[in-house]
Amino acid sequence: MGVAFGKAGRMLLQICVVINNVGVLVVYMIIIGDVLSGTSASGVHHAGLLEGWFGVHWWSGRFFVLVVTTLAIFAPLACFKRVDSLRYTSALSVALAVVFVVITAGITIVKIFNGSIAMPRLLPVVTDMTAFFKLFTVVPVLVTAYICHYNVHTIDNELEDSSKMQSIVRTALGLCSTVYITTSFFGFLLFGDSTLDDVLANFDADLGIPYSSLLNDAVRVSYAVHLMLVFPIIFFALRLNLDGLLFPSSGPLGSDNRRFTLVSIGLLMIVFLGANFIPSIWDAFQFTGATAAVCIGFIFPAAVTLRDPHGIATKKDKIISVFMIVLAVFSNVVAIYSDAVALFKKNSSPSA
Repeated sequence: MGVAFGKAGRMLLQICVVINNVGVLVVYMIIIGDVLSGTSASGVHHAGLLEGWFGVHWWSGRFFVLVVTTLAIFAPLACFKRVDSLRYTSALSVALAVVFVVITAGITIVKIFNGSIAMPRLLPVVTDMTAFFKLFTVVPVLVTAYICHYNVHTIDNELEDSSKMQSIVRTALGLCSTVYITTSFFGFLLFGDSTLDDVLANFDADLGIPYSSLLNDAVRVSYAVHLMLVFPIIFFALRLNLDGLLFPSSGPLGSDNRRFTLVSIGLLMIVFLGANFIPSIWDAFQFTGATAAVCIGFIFPAAVTLRDPHGIATKKDKIISVFMIVLAVFSNVVAIYSDAVALFKKNSSPSA
């Protein structure tokens, strides 16, 4: 973006990375709070792990749990100045995501053989134009799932052999796609129309199979720890881009301990406050995914291709780029409109 559009392009990209990554980290922290302290949806309270194990206490509440998690886990992991230092925690996080998928798939398969799972609804119910436009609200979530562009340069810079970068990206996308698809497939098959925005909150009731309570806890613990270990990877890029935005003419962030500490503490505080005041992951996903994430994932790459600073784009590349921009803008304008209308109705309802 800097080469194609100069300083303005670089700053615009950094702003979008900051907005996107703050939103994603807020979502992660909300999910961790849901898993450990519980959450309420549609008037129903879903107990968290600590509530289920020890009962309701002040120290099992969301605020205190997130304070401890931030100070004991996020802060130490955020102190690393090289992304390479997070390779072991990243590998463990991937393994825990696979554990989550395997357990969820196993539970679903057992219940299928028991005949205790009803056929889920395969298609959405579209009764009017409002319901049709609401379908577009899923776009920001799908876009957010595949936004990892901001880590590519950092990882590439630390590789001994940069020629491996292409295979790394392909492997990562393939692995992520497999985890995403299997999680959504088995999660929806297991819970059907009762599937919550945060599917982990569904694992608080009897699943109707032996060792249900143990499996519920295993699923939630594995994914909560997975998110805790993924957090520093996204935070790393967030800190780097915010520093570049605020201090563009300063030296490398890693060589200035004072600046590194202040930026890290400031960002952790912002994410912590966001997780405590934003009501659900859906609200965060909808608006960050429909704005910053779609710019990083679709609009900016297409714009760079159209600008073609190196003169290597073909006519086909430019046609596809125009199509990408038009499709991204249309779907996300509709998604933002639907989200805003739904949020306005919710806040103006008599029960609110």
